Amino acid sequence: MSGGPATGHAVIDKSEIETLIQGLWKSGYTVVGPTIAQSAIVIDEIKSAADLPIGWTDLQEGGSYRLKKRDDQAYFGYAVGPHSWKKYLFPARLTLYTIKKNAAELEIIAPDPAPRYAFLGVRGCDLRAIEVQDRTFLQGAYVDPHYKARREQALVIAVNCAQAASTCFCTSMGTGPRARGGYDLALTEFADRFLVEVGSERGQGVLASLASRPAVQADLVLADNQARATAESMTRTLDVSDMPGLFYENLDHPRWDQVAERCLSCTNCTMVCPTCFCHSVDDVPDLAGETSQRVRVWDSCFNPEFSHVAGGNTRPQIRERYRQWLTHKLASWVDQFGVSGCVGCGRCITWCPVGIDLTEETAAIRGRLEA
Repeated sequence: MSGGPATGHAVIDKSEIETLIQGLWKSGYTVVGPTIAQSAIVIDEIKSAADLPIGWTDLQEGGSYRLKKRDDQAYFGYAVGPHSWKKYLFPARLTLYTIKKNAAELEIIAPDPAPRYAFLGVRGCDLRAIEVQDRTFLQGAYVDPHYKARREQALVIAVNCAQAASTCFCTSMGTGPRARGGYDLALTEFADRFLVEVGSERGQGVLASLASRPAVQADLVLADNQARATAESMTRTLDVSDMPGLFYENLDHPRWDQVAERCLSCTNCTMVCPTCFCHSVDDVPDLAGETSQRVRVWDSCFNPEFSHVAGGNTRPQIRERYRQWLTHKLASWVDQFGVSGCVGCGRCITWCPVGIDLTEETAAIRGRLEA
């Protein structure tokens, strides 16, 4: 028995995803979502539903990532990959402005207008990551105009997770596996259809362009059961109690030396992290001396040069750089922005070449693992 209609929800057939993508392009959006490239499920421009990783999943462990064929034709049957939506809201390389020499004058040229993105397939942990970066770039005395322009135009279509990687721990961070606000539409995938939840007026307008029917209570129950099963399948956890105090009181813990023996200081963890925002600003002149660009580029606290100041380097050793990253991520970020810098996506564990696991490092500092 299906029960009565579920208000605020609708159901669409899977074929409507193609209609959705084509309609967004026609409305002037650049649609970006999951697709397969370089043996991974990455985020890139998608032109049709055929570009989605239909029938594929990923197997993730510490320092290991592999694709595998599924037994079904799920559109979104995978956990998060190496890319996050940060690459579009806070690009790895962005020209802030260009200065051009014209006779005896200098002309300042503004960058191109911000693109209008539609994000398809945003997971709960990444929704929280976007919220975290919103606090960094949009709140407080100084607003980043480049981030603001991209963020305001972005249409966000979330997809609730039906599968967790072994490196996921979003339940510990309260960020998933279901989307918890911050979206225009949220999809839950079933075998033959999607349950759609509207999160904004803009999302309502998008849904109106699709062939949909009212959801019934049974659809909501199925979605709840799916989310519960996904949460229960997670094997990693992170105790977040008194996190700032834990790290501030253990700056000289021997675990920092032990993790430094393994850490390559390669910056992978910060590059795949959906919230890290360290960057440098460079002036790049051309060889003729006619133009110069001011460019913002992603950087990392694991780069030795990042902490080099007049008089020397404040963090010359890997031990100090790893401690800075983890302490900032889980402790001082809370002091700065009122929220943790970690969303439990597990990317830093999967894409660390030596499989360093921040949940294990934190447990060791708490004394719950052998130091």
